Amino acid sequence: MSAHAPASASHETHASVGTYIRVALILVAVTALEVGVIYIRRLTPIIVPLLLVMSIAKFTLVVMFFMHLRYDPRPLAAVFVGPLVIATLIGIALMTLTGAFLVFGR
Repeated sequence: MSAHAPASASHETHASVGTYIRVALILVAVTALEVGVIYIRRLTPIIVPLLLVMSIAKFTLVVMFFMHLRYDPRPLAAVFVGPLVIATLIGIALMTLTGAFLVFGR
């Protein structure tokens, strides 16, 4: 057995360079969409939830591929998913309490 062999056969091999490039291009596209939706007036009522969804998607891609969580044991996912859910709920609660959603609905 070589020094670089995985400890168990259940672990997947890491992604190829092409996969990382595709993920990076998707991240660039989503970032461009995030910037672009700010200038579309018709999206004003849903801008906050739309930006939240896009930022969660980007967070997920970065954590899965660039932080290699996709190839780690599943319990480690709770380390990232738990705080993401809590932060999202706190953000939504704060925006609701401060009336941020009311401003966008006018």
